[in-house]
Order: sequence, then structure tokens, then C-alpha cells
Amino acid sequence: CAKVDLPTRGNAMTDQTKKQTWGFGSLAMAAAVVVAINGLYMLLVAIGNIFDYETNFDFVNHVLRMDTTNFGQGEGVNLDPDVIGRAITNETLITIAYVGVIIWESLAALILMFATFLWIKSSKTKIYFAARKFSTIGLLMIVILFMGGFITIGGEWFQMWRSVEWNGLEPAFRNSVLAIFGLVLVHLPSPQWLSDEPVE
Repeated sequence: CAKVDLPTRGNAMTDQTKKQTWGFGSLAMAAAVVVAINGLYMLLVAIGNIFDYETNFDFVNHVLRMDTTNFGQGEGVNLDPDVIGRAITNETLITIAYVGVIIWESLAALILMFATFLWIKSSKTKIYFAARKFSTIGLLMIVILFMGGFITIGGEWFQMWRSVEWNGLEPAFRNSVLAIFGLVLVHLPSPQWLSDEPVE
């Protein structure tokens, strides 16, 4: 009597998982879309800062000078003497800071666009390590910029929370949350990542 090997439940589930690792409703697709949107957003932000340089420079200029940290009382009026010493008034340093922000935004956008390409490529290879790695780098750059730069340094050190006209805390928080949401998707435990290369 010939022995017949029947497929086990585990093998069947493994084959099914492999077939569903990419497609509408899959974790890989969700991660790829969120990464792509974050990348496109950062690209548009960088383009806006480059081509509408003066408008966006004014924001950085006022935040660093701390000249409106008085709850809307007018520029340079009733500023807190206990914290105004933190202000940066040197035009060159302010320009360097602004250009640095643009470069950081541009790099984050390029990295996330590259990550998006890797996600598309992974739809065939089913290997997600590189896509997840570059997504993590790009999304962390967004978190560092908006949570670290705008909320922590701008909001607290330069007291941006006191400014009515030049206050970017709300959009900075929103951008941070969207990037963190992307990081959560990319790092959710899933059998889809089992074929990934080991992380050193």
C-alpha cells in the first residue's frame, strides 16, 4: 500500500500566508501606503519651503527670536525676561537653521520615496527587510523634526506655546502622530515579515 503524504494544517496556512503577504487588506499594503503618503507629504513640505522661502522663513525667524511669545500682545511687547535670553537674533544662524530644516525634510522625503519603491519591489520578492528599514529611518526623521525640533525645542525651549501668530505646535503634533502611526504599522509583529533578513 503506497503512502500518501497529506498537507498539514500548518503547511496550508503557510502557503496561504505567502499568497496574502501583499494585496489589498494586507499589512504590507497598509504599511506601504502610509509610508508613501508620509513621503509625499514631506516632499510637498520641502518644495513649499523652497519656493515660498520668505513666508516660511518668517515662521522660523519669529520662533527663534521669541518676539511674539506674549500671548498675542504684539511683537516685542511684554516679553518674559526670564526666558528671552534663549532667543537667537543672529540672521546668519537663523538662516542656517532654516536651511537645515529644508535639507532634513528633503532627505526624509527621498528616503521615504525610496522605501515606497522597495515596498513595491517586495510585492514580488516577499522580502520586506529593506523596505521596513528605510521606512523606519524616514519616519524617525519626521518624528525627530516635528516632535524633537518643533514641539520640544521650538515649543518649550523657544516658548512657541506662548505665541498666537507663530505657533506650529498643532501641525507638528499631527505630523508626529502620522509618522508614529506608520512606525507602528511597519513594526507590528506579523508572519509576513518571517522571510525578512535577520536584523543585526
